[in-house]
Amino acid sequence: MGQAKLGRTRGHRRALFRNLVTALFAHERIETTEAKARECRPIAEQLITLAKRGDLHARRQAAAFILDEDVLKRLFDEIGPRYADRSGGYTR
Repeated sequence: MGQAKLGRTRGHRRALFRNLVTALFAHERIETTEAKARECRPIAEQLITLAKRGDLHARRQAAAFILDEDVLKRLFDEIGPRYADRSGGYTR
């Protein structure tokens, strides 16, 4: 089905999703449009799955998307272990 363009170029869209997902992990709640939230959800789910794995490679993969070190640390130290027993469906 593809990805919604949201009236932005590819780079602008990637930066938007990066900022929204970083804000989601920093504040654990964001207010945005339904279309943007629908597109960010799989990215956030994948990053939480990486945080659950918790190894060095997973941390480096997540660091390629989340540039804020404090948010990355919070993702791996707090958010990942919180969902250790849940297999998917972290964002609701």
